[in-house]
Amino acid sequence: MKNKNIYWLYLYLIVGIVDLALTAQGNNDMRLYSKPLIIIPLAIYFYQISKNLAGSILRKTMVAALLFSWIGDIVLLFPQLFLYGLGAFLMAHICYVISFKLSQSKPFEIGQVNFIRLFLYNLPIYLPAALVYYLINPNLGEMKIPVIIYMLVILTMATTARERFKKTKPESFWLVFIGAFIFMVSDGILALNMFFEPFPESAVLVMGTYLLAQLLIVMGIRAHYVD
Repeated sequence: MKNKNIYWLYLYLIVGIVDLALTAQGNNDMRLYSKPLIIIPLAIYFYQISKNLAGSILRKTMVAALLFSWIGDIVLLFPQLFLYGLGAFLMAHICYVISFKLSQSKPFEIGQVNFIRLFLYNLPIYLPAALVYYLINPNLGEMKIPVIIYMLVILTMATTARERFKKTKPESFWLVFIGAFIFMVSDGILALNMFFEPFPESAVLVMGTYLLAQLLIVMGIRAHYVD
């Protein structure tokens, strides 16, 4: 059964590649059919391989993150609904934060915190986010507050992924951390294209990094609980 589940990953990659090709061609009409199909195989894959986590909050939050991502994918097909798509992905990131927190040893243990060291550890995450905000800030207008909230949440997701260092298996840590960072990069490219300076390659770069990020996160969480 485990071997059969990998076919869902193949389907995820196939649908993702088809959508990338349509994106490169600017075929937005056909993307109405391809984009809503992307996350479904990945969600089914995770649901199938995580049956040993049935009833756990970790499984529920991971499935919820993929569900909100699916909703966001659909809503963002319609530019006039951008704010709703932002809200869907905001919820997805919150679910990922909870998942990353739960998929580590002693997740709620409160020890001595060195805030200077913590800041330095997270600096490689903060710097690109600060640069993106600096560039897009003049053009945010009424979107400033929603964008700031969204950025704070995705920064929390990335820093929570980094927090898992030495609190899970190395494979799980690196897959999740790289996936979370790439997700942040994907959203950064989208923000620069919308609020700084549009560039033709942005759509392909956004979807390419998004596809990779989602896959890495799912495989990283899988690696945490699979022997």
